[in-house]
Amino acid sequence: MNSEWSELNKTMQSQIRKKDTFRDGIQTLFLLRRKLNETVQGFRNELSRTDFNAVPFIRAKGLHNTSILYALWHIFRIEDITAHTLVQGDEQIFFRNGYPSRILSPIITTGNELQSDEIAAFSGQLDLNELYAYITEVKESTETILKNLRFEALRQHIPDERKALLQSLHVVSNAPEAAWLTDYWCGKDIGGIIRMPFSRHWIMHIEACLRIRDQLQKQK
Repeated sequence: MNSEWSELNKTMQSQIRKKDTFRDGIQTLFLLRRKLNETVQGFRNELSRTDFNAVPFIRAKGLHNTSILYALWHIFRIEDITAHTLVQGDEQIFFRNGYPSRILSPIITTGNELQSDEIAAFSGQLDLNELYAYITEVKESTETILKNLRFEALRQHIPDERKALLQSLHVVSNAPEAAWLTDYWCGKDIGGIIRMPFSRHWIMHIEACLRIRDQLQKQK
């Protein structure tokens, strides 16, 4: 794991556990997300569209057996779903701002259900510019939620009605590779959502993207 990202993540996790340092922890989280987002934005300058769609580790075991485009879709669909449907209880950016038609995605889910040999085809269907617009909106909207979050809210568990809302939206596939997500997220408190979809999940998948990028560069 990138040592700077790892240290920021550890610091944030320690800070948000205490009321006196909670606000510092949120600022540390914003710093971490800003640095991760610099890498995400950097891909646009480094990579061709073919690179975004490529799956160079298609038979590998691990998060790197996807495309970079898929990983970005996956990170920000999950953040949008958890931030808005589960934490905030309002409409996802994806639906509110018309992204199903803008991004041209054949799915509205997290993509967990896609098999390795389906990912390149899926990636080729997406509008890259609109996906990046979505990334920006989701990041900013999540951080607005976090700015207004009280320390006391961290131990609140996801209400049953929000779990029911999540299920009604069909944004998590019923396939075995994805269906577990609903219980996983809804078994967490809000602090747990901060510690995974809003932070560590980014790190895991962006590091996988860097591994994909490096492999593509070796192949050229």
